[in-house]
Amino acid sequence: MLKFVKGYLENIEGVATYPMISLLIFFIFFVILFLWVFTASKAHIKEMSEMPLNDD
Repeated sequence: MLKFVKGYLENIEGVATYPMISLLIFFIFFVILFLWVFTASKAHIKEMSEMPLNDD
């Protein structure tokens, strides 16, 4: 089955760009997530961390 998939993908023109695009999308996502984590306010983080303990 792997030979079938490999042979099929080798015949698609420009197939090497798809892994690069997906890597770029995931890299951008995690960079944005990293920036959000370090710029989030301490009050917001404290409020979210206490949510499971609230009885509301």
